[in-house]
Amino acid sequence: MRIQFEPEGFQPPRGGLILLQCIVAGLFFLFVVRFWYLQIHRGEEFARMARENRLRQERIYASRGLLRDREGRLLAENRPAFGLALVREDCRDIPSTLAQVSEWTGIPLDQLTAKFNQDRLRVKPFEHLLLISDMPFDLLARIENRVLQWPGLEIVTRSKRNYPQGELMAHILGYVAEANEKELEDDKDLNLGDFVGKQGLELVLERRLRGQKGLHQLEVDVLGRQLNKKLVQEPQSGENIDLSIDLGLQQVAWDALEDETGCVVAMDPDTGRLLALVTKPSFDNNAFAAGLSLKEWQALRDNPRHPLQNRVIQSVYPPGSVWKLMMAGMLLNEGVNPTDSVWCTGEVALGKQVFRCWKKGGHGRVDMMRSLIESCDVYYYQMSDRFGIDKIEAFAKACGFGAPTGIDLPHEKSGLVPSKQWKRRRFGEPWHRGETLNVSIGQGFTLVTPVQVASFVSALMNGGKLLKPSLLVDEDPTVRSSLPFTAAGRKMILDGMRQTVNDDRGTAKVLRRADAVMGGKTGTAQVTKLKMVGEERVRTENLAYEHRDHAWIATWGEKAGKRLVVVVMVEHGGHGGSDAGPVARRVYDKFFGSPPGAAPLAPAGQSAPAAPATPGAVSPGQPVQPVQPVQSVQSVQPGQPGQSVPQVQPAPVSRSAIPVPPPARPDQAVGAPEQPEQQDRQDEGLRTVPAGRSARPAGRDRATGRGAEAPEVEDAREGQHRYDPDTFDPDAATTDGRGGDDGVAPPLRRFQDVAPEDGQ
Repeated sequence: MRIQFEPEGFQPPRGGLILLQCIVAGLFFLFVVRFWYLQIHRGEEFARMARENRLRQERIYASRGLLRDREGRLLAENRPAFGLALVREDCRDIPSTLAQVSEWTGIPLDQLTAKFNQDRLRVKPFEHLLLISDMPFDLLARIENRVLQWPGLEIVTRSKRNYPQGELMAHILGYVAEANEKELEDDKDLNLGDFVGKQGLELVLERRLRGQKGLHQLEVDVLGRQLNKKLVQEPQSGENIDLSIDLGLQQVAWDALEDETGCVVAMDPDTGRLLALVTKPSFDNNAFAAGLSLKEWQALRDNPRHPLQNRVIQSVYPPGSVWKLMMAGMLLNEGVNPTDSVWCTGEVALGKQVFRCWKKGGHGRVDMMRSLIESCDVYYYQMSDRFGIDKIEAFAKACGFGAPTGIDLPHEKSGLVPSKQWKRRRFGEPWHRGETLNVSIGQGFTLVTPVQVASFVSALMNGGKLLKPSLLVDEDPTVRSSLPFTAAGRKMILDGMRQTVNDDRGTAKVLRRADAVMGGKTGTAQVTKLKMVGEERVRTENLAYEHRDHAWIATWGEKAGKRLVVVVMVEHGGHGGSDAGPVARRVYDKFFGSPPGAAPLAPAGQSAPAAPATPGAVSPGQPVQPVQPVQSVQSVQPGQPGQSVPQVQPAPVSRSAIPVPPPARPDQAVGAPEQPEQQDRQDEGLRTVPAGRSARPAGRDRATGRGAEAPEVEDAREGQHRYDPDTFDPDAATTDGRGGDDGVAPPLRRFQDVAPEDGQ
């Protein structure tokens, strides 16, 4: 082998060495820059991320506040619920895990996958993503033995709302359900999987009931196993709230309705607190808290009796003869002498229309007190024709009708007090004279809610204060406005209600009892056009259920300083005295105790003995002097009491001694108005129809055919007058539902389909 030697003094090329040195220096510089970037520039951020890999935060859910009745009995409580959650960071195979959960629970895989994909955007990888919120115990036992074989799956414990009374309190309490997307966006304190109030007091009192979440800090190893747990923030339970509802009285009212569809309101007239608020039929709010299937929701939504509807505040009805309490007050304020009388033959005619009284053959001579006791329609036909719809509208609105009461429940309706402007805006037509007669007896377009009637009757008793109905036992009374009644006028109306109970011819005799002072006013509100066979009306029991009249009774009672107002409305019940009256009687028997025996009958035209009255309150047991006539008629402004005017003392009149002569002329009503006819009125004038005269039925009001002729109702559900006047479109064309010569039927609507969480 030949060895070659480099010549002495040989120097290798320096370019390669310099290149190598540059490469080494560049790499060193890059490492230095990278270390600076990682440890200095972003050092705190990466340190935080490292700590989060070791430390995790876990929310502690606060217990929701309890709801109790006035005696401390539980109405809404919390129970433990076991759910199944997935931690994505610890799960190696999410599709297989979801498939296993589907196999365990029977929930379709596509449904679980859809929930996972929807919720993953709102939940961090190391937080619980709730797949099932409440598992039955047998399912929990099966899963608990296998869940350790599936990393990422964990059983979590949370509280679940429970309602011991179920449907008895459902419309008051409402229910809770999982927060939807809109609620999560609107409230930053909510997290995915939180439960919030959806209806009733659960919705209204959500902030007070929810409480505040706590926080745990967990230390885990690289495999996610928990090493340590530390309480960072203690949870705060929601506020416990006592309601004014008396559970015992609520149960009695519920049982008294039996299988009827309707509602009951029991109110303390001096404070506005509600002791009972029953709507029947109802629904089980526990089913909503647990989650309804689509089939269950559709069954509730499509039920023809509408169990989701809170009839006390969300259903509006013609008030029938209960409206005469307000009408009598208006007449007194307008200067009508209560001893002035009209002659009732059972019918009055307006042009070609005949307006009937409920009593065939009439009541004879009728003054204001007798019109209340026997509920004579002809008296109010003639008196309303004298004053017109404008004064009725103003006075009714001043009495709280046509506006919400402000009760702490969602979706309250305002009812409707019709007027000339309203009809022209809604239908593009003028007001007709016969429509005023309809309104005077609580028919036609007039619509009220049962809670409005209860508030009005309470104001008659408490000195004229229209109170906000309250469901909370510690809430101070809130006065919304004052009745435009004089003190004497209120006392006279209360005296009329008392005699309606105690008089032999009174329509509320069912309430009579010897140990308490009772007052009442019955009403029967017509639903559809009268069904006639020749000259006779078809009896209620022979009509289809949906064509039967609604039954009303508005009452008050006082015993040993205890006072209560009870209003009952029975849909398609028939008659106020015979159908709604016994329901109110059972409520009073619970509140006052069972009466010692049958109450003695008071002589006609006299009052029952008065019980001791609450200091400072209106005493309905005191005798009342008639309101004196005024020299001029003054208009009533809404929300203002009647003005005092010069009075003339009339000679004492004994109602029982008033003779009953026939009218001067068969075609002229006693007390007819002496004023020029308005342009939109008929020229013939209002006149009494002689007894025995044949006339076609023309009623919108009671079972006997009173009022102007109403159109046939094609759909029974639409005939219940439960439309919402707040949703009227004033410009909408109305081509259906018109009939009769004196006007049109009120616009009606069907119940609309709503989402389960809306609960309407």
